[in-house]
Amino acid sequence: MTDSDLSVLRERAEKGDAYAVDELIELAAERGDMDELRRLSDGGSATATDELIQLAGEQGDMGELRRLSDAGDPTAADQLIELATECGDLNELRRLADQGNTVAAEQLMELTTE
Repeated sequence: MTDSDLSVLRERAEKGDAYAVDELIELAAERGDMDELRRLSDGGSATATDELIQLAGEQGDMGELRRLSDAGDPTAADQLIELATECGDLNELRRLADQGNTVAAEQLMELTTE
């Protein structure tokens, strides 16, 4: 897809064309384009958010997962906990536990008692 085609697709998406939004999400996910997915997610697309969470998890992008989790996305929080647990990031787990996340608290307790 050319840059021109992509620009046209973005214009259509901005005008409310759901098909164009879906196409942009699919293309961004295939390319690993977190910026595009973030833009679509911030624009209200739950599908883009799901793809962004998946991509951030695959890339180990704790910052992006933290941003989404802090905005209240439970799937991002789950993915962040999983990644923090894999990395042994006790500070992140503690931060989440302090916010009331019981899964993070359980993981933290499990890691600190090993």
